[in-house]
Amino acid sequence: MRTIVVGAGSWGSAFAALLRNRGHAVTLAARDPDQAEAIRATGRNPRYLPGADLSGIATSTIEDAPHAEAELVVVAVPSAVYGDVVGRLPGTAPILSLTKGLDPGTGERLSTLVRGRPVAVLSGPNVAEEIARGLPAAAVIASDDLQLAVRLQLATNSAIFRVYVNEDIAGVELCAAAKNVIALAAGGADGLGLGDNAKAALVSRGLAEMRRLAEASGARPDTFAGLAGMGDLVVTCWSPTGRNRRAGELIAQGSTPDEAVAQIGMVVEGLTTAPVLRDFSRRLGLELPITEGVCAVLGGVALTELVQQLMRRQPTAE
Repeated sequence: MRTIVVGAGSWGSAFAALLRNRGHAVTLAARDPDQAEAIRATGRNPRYLPGADLSGIATSTIEDAPHAEAELVVVAVPSAVYGDVVGRLPGTAPILSLTKGLDPGTGERLSTLVRGRPVAVLSGPNVAEEIARGLPAAAVIASDDLQLAVRLQLATNSAIFRVYVNEDIAGVELCAAAKNVIALAAGGADGLGLGDNAKAALVSRGLAEMRRLAEASGARPDTFAGLAGMGDLVVTCWSPTGRNRRAGELIAQGSTPDEAVAQIGMVVEGLTTAPVLRDFSRRLGLELPITEGVCAVLGGVALTELVQQLMRRQPTAE
């Protein structure tokens, strides 16, 4: 399959290597011409994923990629620019979205921004560095077009990357957005040294928030118990390399959000998604205390004060 991977960050680069290893012809298209040239010259991504072997993968800018020949376009760009990027992509090849978040401008799911071509989303507990090292992982591909999802499943499934199909595209995308916000809070618990009991309780209640979000949005609650929900939430909240967890930890230790992003050196999607998800839930009439709390901390409320507020909430049934 002739494939273009749009976005040469860590996950885009790792996924391009995964597709190459499955025998597909892959072009990795970067937004930055200098980055495209660096990857072409070295066979590596020195900025975002230096350990990954990208040899055998063609490299270009997004504008210069062979869109007319593509049979699949994989999109792995930050949510803040997703709508602009997909709106400019020529051709009619199906899009497989790897981006996890909501559109900051409209508050909508990212797949709804794709016009005039089929779309699917891939999500799950997929740490890019581990995928690049060939460690085993699993993911789910969701689409309103079941035939497309199955075709992409067969194109990406391998002995080290097991892919499942799910028709609940709304649930999968909402999981991907919400888990990053919960991971910011989990990182905050790490930064304050609150212990594993507190962190596990926080993540469990975060999963409950995600489930309520699913029910109110018409998504399937069982999606939130699967790879895109609980699976991705667990790895995002515990992985040492998780950007959102690490950002929460740094903020708890005194960094501003901007300073945390600068230290991490990559996009932290939860920081963009948190206020969008809060507003999305309010439109549905939902109460998401952890999401609201994360937004409060990003707005300047002390994290220790937030912890006290959450612990003093009126007791209720689980």
